[in-house]
Amino acid sequence: MLAQETVRLVATPAEVSAIGSLMVEPEAVVSGAPLPSPEAGGLLLLQLLLSPKEPREPKGK
Repeated sequence: MLAQETVRLVATPAEVSAIGSLMVEPEAVVSGAPLPSPEAGGLLLLQLLLSPKEPREPKGK
């Protein structure tokens, strides 16, 4: 038993060609996301090593 029913759509030839032209257009670039670079790992490690240390609590108080 079929649960779907075939529906015939009525469209003018101009509408059919407009839809066809929309379907063949190339996709636009959504975002220019940066690509990962292996050099960034070394830079992050260097920044971690050169970052200042947190101040310590005085021992006398």
